[in-house]
Amino acid sequence: MSGQGSGGNVIAALCNVFFPGLGQLVQGRILAALIFAIVFFGGVALWWLIIPGIIAGIAYIWAIIDAAKFRSDG
Repeated sequence: MSGQGSGGNVIAALCNVFFPGLGQLVQGRILAALIFAIVFFGGVALWWLIIPGIIAGIAYIWAIIDAAKFRSDG
């Protein structure tokens, strides 16, 4: 069972540094991976509107923290 701070969570968090959502995918959370990736890349694509760029930055940080703190209840 992987708890908070486990090696798997560290690897997942590092995956998110390179590609937001990849860490959630590594953890087997497909829906969360899609949401983080879509929000991040959508925000980056619309960076010139300012607010989507800020949202992309927040999603980037949130994806990393989410992967690091994930606890599998199974």
